[in-house]
Amino acid sequence: MTAFLVVLTTTILAAAGLVLDGGHALAAKIDALGLAREAARTGAQELDLDHLRSTGTVRLSPRASAAAAREFLREASRTGTASATSTTVTVIVTITRPTQLLRLLGITELTVTATATAQPRTPSSTP
Repeated sequence: MTAFLVVLTTTILAAAGLVLDGGHALAAKIDALGLAREAARTGAQELDLDHLRSTGTVRLSPRASAAAAREFLREASRTGTASATSTTVTVIVTITRPTQLLRLLGITELTVTATATAQPRTPSSTP
């Protein structure tokens, strides 16, 4: 009977840990995705104005775009990377959260990553 209770208790703790810590991981994933999207949109506002004035076409300033996205993440106190081309900003955000119940089973933290991209839009290209 004791062995059965040990197995049952471990199983219940594992299931509760998956529910509780899985919910926290899902919330962290949503948070990371939102931050990645916001940082990418921030970077997509950094246009190459000289090119726009001379040709009338919109393109990004890659260095300024990536720097603006990284600055957004820094101000939000989050870890991530940002890169940009003349057409797209890509941001990857990583969030690590400590576990609560899964810690009892040896899993001390969960890490989630989210990626988002953004492109500059002109009033005529907005859907």
